[in-house]
Amino acid sequence: MPPFKDEHVLIIAPGSQTTLAQLGLPESFTPARLRISTRMFPAEKKGEWEPYKVREKKTSKSDGNGGASGNTEGKTDINMADNDAAAANWQQKAGHTEVDVVYEEDPNSDEGAVYPLREGRVINWPCFFALLTHVYNTLSPPFHTPILLISQPAWTAQDHETLTQFCFEKFQTPAFCLMDAALAVSYAYGVPTATVVDVGHGKCDITAVSDFLVYDIGRGVAVSGCGGEGMTQRLFELLGQQSFTWDMCEQLKKSNICEILPPGTPFPGSADTEEQVSNPAAAASTGATASGPGQRASIAAQGGAPRGPGLDTDVGDEDQEREVKDGEDNDGVLDVASIVASGKTTEYLAKKEREKAEKAAAKKAAADAAAAPKPARLPNSKRVRTTFQYDARKPLGTTDENDTRPSDPDYGEVGSDAKRQRSPEPVTESAPPAVDEVMPDMAKRQQERAARKEEKRRKEVEVGVERFMAASGGILELISDTIHRTILSVPEVAKRSELWDSLVILGNGSKVRGFKDALLASLTTKYLISPSSATIFTSELPSNLSTPIGTGTNTPQPQSQVPHTSTSHGVNPLLLAATTASNPSLHPPNHQQHLPNYGLHGGSHSSHGQTPTSIKVVKMPEYFPEWKDVGFDEAAFLGAQVAAKVIFVVDQGLSKGFMTRVEYNELGPQGIHESCL
Repeated sequence: MPPFKDEHVLIIAPGSQTTLAQLGLPESFTPARLRISTRMFPAEKKGEWEPYKVREKKTSKSDGNGGASGNTEGKTDINMADNDAAAANWQQKAGHTEVDVVYEEDPNSDEGAVYPLREGRVINWPCFFALLTHVYNTLSPPFHTPILLISQPAWTAQDHETLTQFCFEKFQTPAFCLMDAALAVSYAYGVPTATVVDVGHGKCDITAVSDFLVYDIGRGVAVSGCGGEGMTQRLFELLGQQSFTWDMCEQLKKSNICEILPPGTPFPGSADTEEQVSNPAAAASTGATASGPGQRASIAAQGGAPRGPGLDTDVGDEDQEREVKDGEDNDGVLDVASIVASGKTTEYLAKKEREKAEKAAAKKAAADAAAAPKPARLPNSKRVRTTFQYDARKPLGTTDENDTRPSDPDYGEVGSDAKRQRSPEPVTESAPPAVDEVMPDMAKRQQERAARKEEKRRKEVEVGVERFMAASGGILELISDTIHRTILSVPEVAKRSELWDSLVILGNGSKVRGFKDALLASLTTKYLISPSSATIFTSELPSNLSTPIGTGTNTPQPQSQVPHTSTSHGVNPLLLAATTASNPSLHPPNHQQHLPNYGLHGGSHSSHGQTPTSIKVVKMPEYFPEWKDVGFDEAAFLGAQVAAKVIFVVDQGLSKGFMTRVEYNELGPQGIHESCL
C-alpha cells in the first residue's frame, strides 16, 4: 500500500447538532474548516435527502407585445406581490403574464429538518448516511484518502460495524479508523490518564482514561438532561410564564448575562448579598466596608466628598460656616477711609454680604452634587435585572403564523390576505411608465421594507435573577455523582487519585458562563476531604503507641492467611496506608509497607480511593496557537488530528491503528474491533 500524505487524510466528527470535518492535516493543527448542522431534509423523492430546505418561489414574466421579453435570463424576476399599481397596470396593458416556479435553497431554515443523532445515538441511519455522503461530497477528497471517524461513547459494536461497512462500500476508502471521542481528548491534552467530562447538547458523557485506555465498565454514557438542552429547558420552565419562548431562552443561555454561580452563592437582591460593615472605623473615615487589600472602595475613590473634618468634606454645616469666616479674612485690605468718605458704607456692606452668601450657596451646591451617589457599573453577578439582545430569526419576506405579511404600505394592514394586492388604479390612456423608472423606485421601497423588518427582528429583553438558574434543576449534582461513580468503577485503586487530579471539562454545552467553575465547586463541596484531615490519626498518636485492633471474641476479624503485621512504630498498617496515601511525607524513615491481601481486586494496594484529597483540572495545552482564540471545547477534533498524523502518516499501520481495505475483504466489518482506537 502506498504511504498516505497529510493532505489526503479525511477527519469527520459527527455531533448531535454540529458536524465537524476537514480534509488534510495542516502543519499546525487548526480548528475544523467545515462546520455543518447535523440535519437533513426529506427530498421530493421518497428515500432521498437534501442538505438544505428547498422552497418553492413563484415569479412572473410578461410575454406580450408590450416589450418585456419572455427570456429573463440574467435579470431579476419581479414578484407580483411587490409591484406597485403603475407596474401592475403597465404589465396588464403590455400583454399576457406567465407564472414561473423557481426552487431555491434556504440554508438558515430549520423547518422540517431531521436530526439523525439524538443524545449521541443514531436514530435514523438513512439520514445519517446521507449526512456523511454530503460531507464527503462537499470536501471532494481524492481516491486514495483514509478516513478517521470520531465515534460517540453511546455507539454500540453493531454501530461500529455498520459504519465500517458503509465507508468501505460507499466511499471505497483504502483505510478506515474509528476513534473514541474521550481518547481523542486525551490525545489533544497530551495526558495519558484523565477523566473526560463531555457536556453536549442533550447529554453528558463521563469517561475514565488510563494510559490511553478507555474504561468501559462504569462509564457514564449519555447522561440525559445534563447538556445544553437541559439548561434551556430549565430557563424555559422559569421564564415561560413571562412570555419567553424556547428560542428566547436558547439565546439567553448563549448570551454573556447567563451565568451559573457556584453552589452556595446568594443571588443578587437577596438578604445575604447586603453589604455588611466589618470595620466601623474604616466606614466612618473613608466609607470602606472593611480594612485590608481590596476594601478601599471609599466615597473619595468613587468621586464623592471624603468624610472627616476639614475643607471639602462631608461632615455638616460647620465647615461651610468656617469657610465663610475664612473667606472674610481673605478678602484683602480694604480702603476703609475712602468707603466712609463716599457715604456708601451701608450699600457696600450689603453688597459684600450678598457676594459671600452667593459664594457659600455655590460651594454648598457643588458639594451636594459631588456627594450625590453616582451610578456604579456593577458586575453581572450583582445585578438584579439586566437586558440582552434577542434576535427573532425571522427570514425577510416570510409570513407570520396567520400566513399574513407584516404591516407594510404596499400590503395594507396586518391580517390582510398575503396574496391580495392593492386595488389597481383606473386604466387611463396615458403612456405607461418606463421600466427604468419603475425598477429603481421598487428597489428603494424593498430596501426600506427590509430595513424595517430587520429592526423588528431585534429587541431588548429584560430578565431577572432567573438567568443564574440554568443549572438549578440538579444538573451539576447529577454530573458530580456520575463523575464519582465513574472514578470508583476503575479497578486500579491507585489510579483513582490521578483521575481526580486530571479532570477535563469540555463540550459546547459547557460554554455557559461559569459552568466549569460551578461544577468544580460542586465536586469540591460534595467529595473533597481536606488533606489535613488525613493526618489527625497519626499526628495525635505517640510514636511508641500502636493503634488498638479488634481482640475481643465478638470482633469480626478479616479472613486471610496473611497474619497481621505492624510497622516499626507499631501503627495499624491499614490506618497508616489510609493516612499516607496522598501524603508520602508522613511515612516513617526506612518504612516498608506490608499489607495483607483481603481478597481485594488486583491484590494489595497503598491508597484509599473512596474520596479524593485533591481535585484538579488539566491545564490547556499552549502549543496550538490557533485553538487559543476559539477554546478547547471541541478538543476531540484536535486529538483526532494528532492521532491521524500518527497512525496514517508516521506509523503507516504498524500499530494496527486502522483497518485496511485488504483486511476488510478478509475479515468483513467485524474486523474493525481489532483495529479501532
